[in-house]
Amino acid sequence: MSKTDYKNFRFPARKRIALVAHDSRKKDMLEWVKYNKTSLAEHELYATGTTGAILAKELGLDIHLFKSGPLGGDQQIGARIAEHQIEIVIFLWDPLMSHPHEPDIYALQRIATTYNVVLACDRSTADFIISSPLMNDEYEKVVIDFEKQRLKRAEKLIEAM
Repeated sequence: MSKTDYKNFRFPARKRIALVAHDSRKKDMLEWVKYNKTSLAEHELYATGTTGAILAKELGLDIHLFKSGPLGGDQQIGARIAEHQIEIVIFLWDPLMSHPHEPDIYALQRIATTYNVVLACDRSTADFIISSPLMNDEYEKVVIDFEKQRLKRAEKLIEAM
């Protein structure tokens, strides 16, 4: 890939953070957010329905609520990521449990990776993220320009017809 196959996007100093936790991990999320409440309050918080409602009620944080994950909340977060409106996802999921909405879970992880957003799926990674010196500064991320690649492939297909 050449340099023109990438796009740069700026993370603002005040990050937009999505918080998602499976039922078996909601207590972990509550404990993690409580411990990091002061730092997280400096940022814009989003969460899927039940997780966000618990965090808002227990900790008094201002959180934008999406639908519950199985009802479309994961896709709502994915859409915000694709529009460069979420920079960080803390997604405490249960890898040892089967979930009826597993395709949504994998889709959210895939879209986060595609758009090069920060993704933590466990508390250790979340701890490293929240304590990073980059957390409160602007940051320029580099994203592969998949749309440009798609257009190039389409042009080659048209030429071959």
